[in-house]
Amino acid sequence: MSRLKRPRRYWRLLFGQDFRRDRSASGVSAMLNYCYTVLRAGTARAVMAAGLHPSLGVAHRQRGNAFALADDLMEPFRPLADQLVYSLLSRGKTDLDRSTKPMLARILVTDMRTKQGTTPVGLCLERLALSAARCFSGEVRTLDLPQRVSSLET
Repeated sequence: MSRLKRPRRYWRLLFGQDFRRDRSASGVSAMLNYCYTVLRAGTARAVMAAGLHPSLGVAHRQRGNAFALADDLMEPFRPLADQLVYSLLSRGKTDLDRSTKPMLARILVTDMRTKQGTTPVGLCLERLALSAARCFSGEVRTLDLPQRVSSLET
């Protein structure tokens, strides 16, 4: 299967056969965009707090991307954003509006399991950024990643 077909298949399996990911669309796509933006902002703050330069990415290397490293480090958390949107859809929420924005913004306080116990995503991002800094300096060889979502309440 080509690299292009995998994301299309993922989106259709998650949101239905008629769903097409369109960054300029309303509805589900707008909800995903909003949640990813909140996640990216939280990741960028964690990257800078760890003393790293957010534009120096590992996998994301596009010129002009001021947050390439934040984009790299937020990748493991994207499925959580997808799950939040899916959860809202299952409750009949289909648009990005005044009622759904606060629910999506809660991604940074959503609990995840870590070696240290249940931890909000915001703190997981800080630990991940610090572990990335330690990896770059050669102090450690692995990133501090959470295990999985322990609860998802919107």
